[in-house]
Amino acid sequence: MKKMLSVLLAAMMLLTVLAVPALGEEAKVLTVVTWDATTTPYLIAQKEAFEASHPGITIEYIDVASQDYGVKAQTMLSGKDSSDVYMIKEIDDLIKWQAAGFAAPLSDYITASNYDLSGFVGTEVNYAVDGVQYAIPFRSDFWVLFYNKDLFDAAGVEYPTNDMTWDAYAELAEKMTDKDKEIYGTHYHTWLSAVANWAVCDGVNTLADGNYDDLLYFYQLYQKLEDEGACMKYDDLKAAGLHYSAAFANGNIAMMPMGYWYVSTLIGYNKDGTCNFNWGIAAVPHLDGVAAGSSFGNLTGAMINSNSEQKDLAWEYISWLGGEEGAAATASVGARPAWVSESVAAAMSSVEGFPTDETSKGALLPAGVAMEWPVADKVADIKTIVNEEHSLIMAREITPEEGIEEMNERVAELFE
Repeated sequence: MKKMLSVLLAAMMLLTVLAVPALGEEAKVLTVVTWDATTTPYLIAQKEAFEASHPGITIEYIDVASQDYGVKAQTMLSGKDSSDVYMIKEIDDLIKWQAAGFAAPLSDYITASNYDLSGFVGTEVNYAVDGVQYAIPFRSDFWVLFYNKDLFDAAGVEYPTNDMTWDAYAELAEKMTDKDKEIYGTHYHTWLSAVANWAVCDGVNTLADGNYDDLLYFYQLYQKLEDEGACMKYDDLKAAGLHYSAAFANGNIAMMPMGYWYVSTLIGYNKDGTCNFNWGIAAVPHLDGVAAGSSFGNLTGAMINSNSEQKDLAWEYISWLGGEEGAAATASVGARPAWVSESVAAAMSSVEGFPTDETSKGALLPAGVAMEWPVADKVADIKTIVNEEHSLIMAREITPEEGIEEMNERVAELFE
């Protein structure tokens, strides 16, 4: 018995030694300013994974209310707050913070560590000013095409592919429409982004460049499908207040372009019985001359506070967060990382409830992701103009040609 007690005591002493930092070392705390820290699954997963792979370092989130994040974070930074890392909710916040000297430049870190940016498929340039990188992206909710496998199977029609033009998509929508059974070939939510934003997927056009002629094709495509009964009417959707999530979950819509975030919603719907059909995703269609797999979306990233006293440690964290390991942690709870790779796609597709087909897995590897709205002068005013004309076009109070002419003229007037 004495011998057994001695062994146990020795084991406990060893565990105590292993549990504390080595002599001369101190446990390090890295403070990260973010929003909804206690309720956002990917933030919890990121913290756990980073701390597990970096013994002796603790991530401490400074939680700011989501709806007030930009304003309150600006106030904190202006007050010389020394928190180490600030997460970026809106790209234009980073641009303002960089101009004010709040964001530490990252180019030297990137060069010294030979940090690979290729997995961001070009999205990282949205966090650069005059060629200098000021933040690292870690999330990117780009758009994909959702489809109802059961409806395609019942109709004996092949599923959408990851290389499909918009013309082919329109033909498929018409083929899948069955008015007698009230089955719609596709569905468009009322947002501008769901109807006409596809023009920015070429990585050249933007919604702030002042010329909206490239939106005409997409408005005409939509109106043709609406006229043929291949999608619900805009006026009916507005009158009913029907949300896209409920519309697709009803089970009578064959296809729907929507942001990747809807994946987790559908997985939840299948679990709780809100919907009980098989579904998949494919890359959004593309124009001729635009690479298959091109999409648009938004970014979430992280910057180092110029007032941080732990910039090297902060770089270690944000470089991990945006890279392959951090992306795997983000993907483990169904969120879409900014980093694109086969291993990250495998992690995303391994989430319980994600479709098992190869097309759905392939849709997780976009060729490029353009920004829904770029950082630009007077972009808030431009958004208002474009969305006002969009609503009039969709309600057919004006023609697409008239609406686009108004967009061009009104945005031009902003800069006169």
